[in-house]
Amino acid sequence: MSLKSFKPYTKSTRGTVLVDRSNLWKGKPFKPLTAANNSSKGRNNLGRITSRNHGGGHKHKYRIIDFYRRKFDSIGEIERIEYDPNRSCYIMLVKFEDGEKFYYLAPQNVKAGDKIRNGTNIEIKVGNCMPLQDIPAGIDIHNVELQPGAGGKIARSAGTSVSISGVDGAYSLIKMTSGEVRKVNSKCMATIGVLSNPDQKNIKIGKAGRSRWMGIRPHTRGVVKNPVDHPHGGGEGKSAGGRHPVSPTGQSAKGLKTRDNKRTDKFIIRRRKRKKK
Repeated sequence: MSLKSFKPYTKSTRGTVLVDRSNLWKGKPFKPLTAANNSSKGRNNLGRITSRNHGGGHKHKYRIIDFYRRKFDSIGEIERIEYDPNRSCYIMLVKFEDGEKFYYLAPQNVKAGDKIRNGTNIEIKVGNCMPLQDIPAGIDIHNVELQPGAGGKIARSAGTSVSISGVDGAYSLIKMTSGEVRKVNSKCMATIGVLSNPDQKNIKIGKAGRSRWMGIRPHTRGVVKNPVDHPHGGGEGKSAGGRHPVSPTGQSAKGLKTRDNKRTDKFIIRRRKRKKK
């Protein structure tokens, strides 16, 4: 895939950069593997806004992705590579020998007609899924489980991958892109390869309307609000707020550690890298 820019006929097209998806499947998704995707518009089950500036957006169906890869001892053929509006990477429709079909996350360098497998003691090949104990150190992997049988949780967005840096007893040491090293049970499943669509990070939206298509509403800065509405509000003319940056609820917005999960602290060998100031 490559990026495409546009002739500057308008101010918005001058700055727009999108991903060329001409090689992807152009038809509708496989209907039995789709479901309704009703937007919450940032509201919780009580109807209260818990995630601000969400709403609207284009209507689309949810593609049911198999993050578990439990279809063992059967060879699957990739039928097509598709765009998925619900995630940044592409997905692939895989048909197995018994006729059953699944949607999987699509790694780079796979194409329609390729064969893939899930299971133990299989070939180290892009698209194959196997336990961490069967994967050599240094191989790029994605869709990694944190608990055996719980489904892939790590490295699921476009262009991402992690790697195995070593073994510690019954655990594999997984090195994240952030620099964090974490212990994961070696019986957990992972898929070989780097996920597709690495150019996602280079997209330039170009105009406010495209944000609205994605369900992103306009954001009002705190410093232009009244003190009753935001901690940064008030003041005569332009004001810096008079305090360190915080959210509307008063939580620090710069550098506050929000992780609070002592139960899994023992699995983190090395914390993620800190950004240089």
